[in-house]
Amino acid sequence: MLYSAFIFGLISSLHCIGMCGPIAMMLPVDRDNPIKKTIQVLTYHLGRLSAYATIGLVFGLLGKGFFMAGIQQQLSIFIGIAMIAVILIPEKIFAKYNFSKPVFKLISKIKMALGSQFKNKSYKSLFTIGLLNGFLPCGMVYVALFGAIAMQSATFGILYMILFGLGTVPMMSSVVYLNSFLSISFRNKIQKAIPYVAIGIGILFILRGLGLGIPYVSPSNMSLFVQEQPNCH
Repeated sequence: MLYSAFIFGLISSLHCIGMCGPIAMMLPVDRDNPIKKTIQVLTYHLGRLSAYATIGLVFGLLGKGFFMAGIQQQLSIFIGIAMIAVILIPEKIFAKYNFSKPVFKLISKIKMALGSQFKNKSYKSLFTIGLLNGFLPCGMVYVALFGAIAMQSATFGILYMILFGLGTVPMMSSVVYLNSFLSISFRNKIQKAIPYVAIGIGILFILRGLGLGIPYVSPSNMSLFVQEQPNCH
């Protein structure tokens, strides 16, 4: 299931351009030195990937707790349903409950800290911008986090989120170099495809949990993400 993280990151990166593209465009990079500029952009991405790895660790540990409780099959089905629900339920329904209110102050602080970093062209600032950018609320990241939980392992939770982040790197890097390299109509077509990809991944998780005996898609044994036999001799 790890491959789904990279694919989803790649497809959802058009959404990232709309949400985080302005941050990438404003990066304090050296416009006259191509090599230095590339290193600076990679430093920014390293910060983003570090943020994703951190939250992947947290949610991977959460998934491990569910695995140890012996409910990994039900968890995979629930996560698949949750992924689909997040896409299908209108955003205004979630807005009524104001789920983000408890963390609103934290988000404000992150945005303030982010703004102050744009005044400095150091690699530390670029890394910090990427790190803070990675912690900003994002619907696509939320969907990816469901996948990290389903990995039922801290290591694979980290890897899942890193692969998701790597999927967004090509498009986000292109924004820095070519602000208008894609037409609006093409972007809109990709945006429309994102929900279908997310739903497809959700269906994969549901099939995984059902254990239908389909190789690689829905194996009959429920050692979904770990080895079948412990190395005990």
